[in-house]
Amino acid sequence: MNDLISVIIPVKNGEKYIKEALEGISAQNMNTEIIVVDDCSTDKTAETAQNYGCKIIKHETQKGPVIGKNNALKVATGKYIMFHDHDDIMRAGVLQKLYDEISSDDNIYAVQAKVQDFYSPDLSEEEKRKTPIKDEPYWGLFTGAILMRKEVFDIIGYFNENIKAGEIIEWQSKMDANNLKIKKLDFVSTNRRIHAANFGKMNKNAEFKDYAALLRAKLAAARGK
Repeated sequence: MNDLISVIIPVKNGEKYIKEALEGISAQNMNTEIIVVDDCSTDKTAETAQNYGCKIIKHETQKGPVIGKNNALKVATGKYIMFHDHDDIMRAGVLQKLYDEISSDDNIYAVQAKVQDFYSPDLSEEEKRKTPIKDEPYWGLFTGAILMRKEVFDIIGYFNENIKAGEIIEWQSKMDANNLKIKKLDFVSTNRRIHAANFGKMNKNAEFKDYAALLRAKLAAARGK
């Protein structure tokens, strides 16, 4: 049996899509624990997760996905970590491929596959016209595309909780700064759902601000060397 993989899903009001995400993960037939961080949902998100045997962390007040990821990391028991969005769908057999790659080389701290955008079936034609997607697969940032060693967070620390939506860029910067190797794999791991309420779309302004702040900090650190 492979080493335990902790799959972390931060979510708020994800009842509409989370079942498909959980089915995609469960169908991998790997040694996993799924940790769902319910960020003050008012729907049946937690109940659905319980039906799939997930560990559930329930926030009594809304804290956002960055704090949710940190809280899940504190209770995760897997040797490896994957973050997965509640509305995306992992393709068949990919978790084994990711695991085989990272477990075969102690010098690799994370493996990164690609994701493929798709329109959620509940989107209207008008919404699709207003929301262009990428036709070709692209390197995924966390959502079901990156498998990493849990010890990464012993080295680089947890996510900066002052960041609302740019934690992925900071993670990448810390990996580079600590010379932690990320191996890119040329296959699609996850179908990334595009729908009317994607967190990324709803938080574009905050994300750009976070990226700008991180870039300024990186440049300042470089000047200080």
